[in-house]
Amino acid sequence: MNQNAFRLTLPILFGYLPLGMAFGVLFATQLDYAWWVAPLMGLVIYAGSGQILAVSLLAASAGLLEVAVAMFVLNARHLFYGLSLLGQFRGAGWRKGYLIFGLTDETYSLLTSRPRTPDRQHEQAIDFRITLFNQLYWITGCAIGALLGELVAFDSTGIEFALVALFIVLTIEQYKALGNTFPLWAGALAAGLAMLLVPPAHQLIAAITLVTTTLLLHYWKLHKRTNGGEVSHG
Repeated sequence: MNQNAFRLTLPILFGYLPLGMAFGVLFATQLDYAWWVAPLMGLVIYAGSGQILAVSLLAASAGLLEVAVAMFVLNARHLFYGLSLLGQFRGAGWRKGYLIFGLTDETYSLLTSRPRTPDRQHEQAIDFRITLFNQLYWITGCAIGALLGELVAFDSTGIEFALVALFIVLTIEQYKALGNTFPLWAGALAAGLAMLLVPPAHQLIAAITLVTTTLLLHYWKLHKRTNGGEVSHG
């Protein structure tokens, strides 16, 4: 089971390590904290973009309350993820809390696109291992990057592209699992509209709200059509 979960998370491994290292280097070079605080943030906060934002705010002498509010707004998109997995996590027992805590963008993509069997407990155990492996990759990257930032001087320009590459891979996997291009076009259109109509600080939330509403309406129409077809044949 562990081997299967590890194989599923390989794309995340190759994305999280360099991205975590980028965060660690940024942390070590901009803040006057011990290197081990970087992997500690990966353990207790575990939010890549949120951690990078926190470093920028702390480096600008922002208060902890400002940092907390900014991170909440940035990561509010996870509310949408969690709502769609309430049924999948039902009955997970002691694993449920960690499955909710560890629900990143990439983990969500894996949990919703991988093949599943009718055995709910078995699948929840695999979900737990996938979530755990992904966080371990991130913590390891944070630790390596923070150590390198303290000990070695090097040009890390461009390393943040690992996140973009990772999202491209996950999008392709989602398309293969769904076999439907509508969510891809809906997401692209929502992002474009948000960029045109909404201030930069709120574009992400606006795009997610728009595409989520569109997909829910699309699902409702398909569900209504399917039920209507079943009724007409009865």
